[in-house]
Amino acid sequence: MKYFVIGDEDTVLGFGMVGVRGAMAANALETEQALNKAMENPEIGIILISERLAELVRPLVDRFVFTRQFPLILEIPDAMGRIEGKPSLKEMVNEAIGIKL
Repeated sequence: MKYFVIGDEDTVLGFGMVGVRGAMAANALETEQALNKAMENPEIGIILISERLAELVRPLVDRFVFTRQFPLILEIPDAMGRIEGKPSLKEMVNEAIGIKL
């Protein structure tokens, strides 16, 4: 199972330094193309996508998240940081299980 990252240049280059392949995207069309290509690859088990790019193609991301078991799609902050007001993964887990980690 492999990882794949979709993000801005800094994010993709940073993950590339540790061996994670990816695609740079700057707009909705590039993001959609990268996400569709990653979803077609059976070797990819986890797709990391920047929060800002995921927002550009939210209906597509949600469709994959709610209808497919694999690959897992995780939204991550990009070089500009987290989107204000969006809960972190840790906050969501804490709320779901009812205890603080």
